[in-house]
Amino acid sequence: VQLVESGGGLVQPGGSLRLSCAASGSNSRFNVMGWYRQAPGKQRELVADISSGGSTNYGDSVKGRFTIARDNAKDTVYLQMNSLKPEDTAVYYCSARKFLAMYWGQGTQVTVSS
Repeated sequence: VQLVESGGGLVQPGGSLRLSCAASGSNSRFNVMGWYRQAPGKQRELVADISSGGSTNYGDSVKGRFTIARDNAKDTVYLQMNSLKPEDTAVYYCSARKFLAMYWGQGTQVTVSS
């Protein structure tokens, strides 16, 4: 299984970015796909995840600003990030879970700075 992320970069506070993650190498649908992030010196934390049925779960710090979506036909998950803040700066990792197995992408840097 391979997860390939795209869409990170540098953005000013208040700006927006959209992350994408395409999964390949799986012969069945993932139960849950999502995004985690890790800032320097901090633990990895959940940003948002979404089940194959469309149920979503968000970290408290991003509720109302970020939106997760999923295209099951393409095995792709998206993260629309609006009203970005400097504290959103981190490496964002795509994740995919199938029963007890968890898969990770290589990470994409998001930097929010003026």
